[in-house]
Amino acid sequence: MLNGELTAAEAARNAGVSEQSVSNWRRQFLEGARTGLAGEGGRDAEDASRIAELTQEIATLKATIGELYIELRKYGRSTAGRAPMRGGRPTRTQDSSNSLFYPGTAC
Repeated sequence: MLNGELTAAEAARNAGVSEQSVSNWRRQFLEGARTGLAGEGGRDAEDASRIAELTQEIATLKATIGELYIELRKYGRSTAGRAPMRGGRPTRTQDSSNSLFYPGTAC
């Protein structure tokens, strides 16, 4: 039908559907082709908006992870924030409120 060999009525008869269905399919096909060629890749505005939102969230999370990594490295290199070690395990000191150094303790 698209290349002019069949009419909508003939295509509908061949497919066993109504002529209106064939015309609707043709219209949807051509609209999808226009959208794809326009660079939207067949996505509607809502999908494109959601993708942009998720891309921004990913960028924010990556930046946060980077900042936390730098903080961990900073504290990992200094001895000021470390708990005293005895036999390879942290020992409890007066300030045991820091659960980062004392697993299993409350904050």
